[in-house]
Amino acid sequence: MSDTEQTLILLVEDDPAIAESLSEGLGREGYAVHWESTGAGGVAFARDKHPRLVVLDVRLPDGSGFDVCRELRRLGLRQPVLMLTVQADEVDKVLGLEMGADDYMTKPYKLRELVARIRALLRRAYGELSTAEADLLYAADLVIDRTSAQVTRGSKRIDLTPIEFRLLVFLAQHPGQVFSRPQLLENVWGSADAYYDETTVNVHVRRLRSKVEIDPSDPRLILTEPGLGYRLNGAA
Repeated sequence: MSDTEQTLILLVEDDPAIAESLSEGLGREGYAVHWESTGAGGVAFARDKHPRLVVLDVRLPDGSGFDVCRELRRLGLRQPVLMLTVQADEVDKVLGLEMGADDYMTKPYKLRELVARIRALLRRAYGELSTAEADLLYAADLVIDRTSAQVTRGSKRIDLTPIEFRLLVFLAQHPGQVFSRPQLLENVWGSADAYYDETTVNVHVRRLRSKVEIDPSDPRLILTEPGLGYRLNGAA
């Protein structure tokens, strides 16, 4: 199956003209697009129909796209979320990533770049992870099952987004080794500078720590090496 065949994308966008243009453009690329004009409608559709990816506008008539993204993650929905905004503010980008988004684009944008981002997110979320051979990794008291893309601590399952899971897997495959932010972008996101920046790494590390560290304010598993990058504490 190609990365577009029978792939359902949920588009949450309040502007009918933009929604129609995006739906037509993504349709020409082979994607099936379902459009919702409100955040509540988007959450309900995602919960009931489980689209493979969500394209989410920040400004919605019934609230913020940030709140919608946070609600999707609260419900345990792990599909990639690509947020769209007219703001180029770094604060908006960080906030979107903090709420659980996987990527962020500023309007206006080119359809070609949007499609490239969508394809990259789908490959990372469902491509390599779904075909990984049976393999267990261990990080302190965490068990990382690459086959099912699940992380557990004892009997408790820890829900991670696809990017968070890939980041943890990569660090766990190289315990004790320090990786710079550009190296992590290259190995986890697949691009050192084309679409992403080091803020993306910082936010996702912070989100990952909030889920896997016993005390996220005093991380013992994923450590920061000032001026160098991050490493997984092999002795934790």
